[in-house]
Amino acid sequence: MAAGAVAAIAATALLAGGALRSGDDAAAAPTSRQLIRVGFRELDAARRTGEPTHYGRAEEALREALDGDGQDAEALVGLASLANSRHRFREGLRLARQARRLAPDTAVVDAVLGDSLVELGRYDEAFRGFDRLAARKPGLTAYSRVSYARELLGHQAQAIEAMRLAVDAAGDSGEPAAWSRTQLGKLYFSQGRLHEAAAQYRAALELRPGYVQALDALAHVEAARGRLRAATSLERQAVAQTALPQYAGFLGDLYRLQGSARRADEQYRLVAAVDRLFVANGVATDLELSLFNVDHGFRLTESVARARRALAERPGIEAEGVLAWALARTGRCGEALRHSERALRLGTLDAPKFFQRGMIERCLGRRAASQRWFHRALRTNPYFSPAWAPVARRLS
Repeated sequence: MAAGAVAAIAATALLAGGALRSGDDAAAAPTSRQLIRVGFRELDAARRTGEPTHYGRAEEALREALDGDGQDAEALVGLASLANSRHRFREGLRLARQARRLAPDTAVVDAVLGDSLVELGRYDEAFRGFDRLAARKPGLTAYSRVSYARELLGHQAQAIEAMRLAVDAAGDSGEPAAWSRTQLGKLYFSQGRLHEAAAQYRAALELRPGYVQALDALAHVEAARGRLRAATSLERQAVAQTALPQYAGFLGDLYRLQGSARRADEQYRLVAAVDRLFVANGVATDLELSLFNVDHGFRLTESVARARRALAERPGIEAEGVLAWALARTGRCGEALRHSERALRLGTLDAPKFFQRGMIERCLGRRAASQRWFHRALRTNPYFSPAWAPVARRLS
């Protein structure tokens, strides 16, 4: 799963698993309960549509509920999930800990708390929490997080096994079912297993026609197969529904691969415009925008500064990897190597990070080492990037 995926898991699992009930519902003010329901609906809408203006409405409702009862664990969990969705993980951790003090035996608190800890690079603590969650309340909420933990540790077969359990727990209808199938497909794709990935994405689209995450994911499969027109058609459908930066960026890449620089530039400008909208709605985007700009050779010096800020705020392997790549693209390869080593410290089988390490080694004049990393990237997933996988093949 990409950076930021945990926050999406948080919202999905919260809504799929049902809201936390803190204390006696009968004793709670009806208006507080109603506000909390509004807050969770807005969080769900933000996750489903990618529209960041829902975040402000969610925050307004949840904070008003908390003003009525400053000891409401459910409102605190909602605010913690909101903070995670905005990539403000330190705030998410603080709020989740407040909720835990009020509701120490509630499974969903472990889920949101663990989400914050993962993005802050506190993996052992996060994984212990996910294990407690799975033992306490097995289901989609727990299995998806256990799967992500195993993926981060490089245990791909076990990650797939856990996500299959999440698929079973989600059932055969509704958005959680489509979401879990799409996540299972992404695990297959990360291993270059295109047929299995496409089958899961198509199953998600059967369950929920037009499901935007599956459209985007299937576009990646079609691009990997060299079917650029089919990929473009799918990604255009995704962008028409939800102009998320990663969707617009990939559509731009597809246009560029087909020789349409004008259309590609239009999508790249859309990435910048949507990023500004997210920032205006309280989302921290330094990490994601840095990765996009570095991959595309845009504003590299600025991207190094952004990546450093991102690492200070969320010191996990994703931020280490983005900073390593930004430094490498600006020629600071000795420093890049140190961050690359930290980005790979968990044993994650991440083809883009392996490729980037190869480029760092090449920059340092270590030809044999660079070729080993390029080979490793291609063995892990020969389709990891339409732009960079051909470079890895050429240089390996």
